[in-house]
Amino acid sequence: MPRSVNAVASRARRKKVMKLAKGYFGRRKNVWTVAKNAVEKGLVYAYTGRKQKKRQFRSLWIARINAGARQHGMSYSQFMGAAKSKGIELNRKVLADLATNHPDAFKAVVDAVK
Repeated sequence: MPRSVNAVASRARRKKVMKLAKGYFGRRKNVWTVAKNAVEKGLVYAYTGRKQKKRQFRSLWIARINAGARQHGMSYSQFMGAAKSKGIELNRKVLADLATNHPDAFKAVVDAVK
C-alpha cells in the first residue's frame, strides 16, 4: 500500500510561505528552499524590530524632553526627578509631545516642577 503524504496540506504550507516571499529579489521569491529561509529570517527580523521600535521611541522621547528642559535651565534627570517628587504623572510620550509641539504647555509643566 502506498504511503499517504497529504499533498494538499504540504502544498498549502508551501503556498503560504511563497506568498510571504512575494516581492523578494531573485531566487528568494520563487525557489522553495531559498524562499523558506528568507521568510523565516524576515519573520525573526520583524519580531526583533517590534521590540527595538519601543526602545528607539523611548530614547527619542527622552532626547526631546531633555532638549525642552534644557531650554528652561534644567537637565533631563533633574526634571524627571522633580516631576516624580511633585507627583506629576505625565509619561515620556506626552511630555515629549508637549516639548516639541506645545512649548507653552511644557513651560507650565517645568514651572510647576521648579
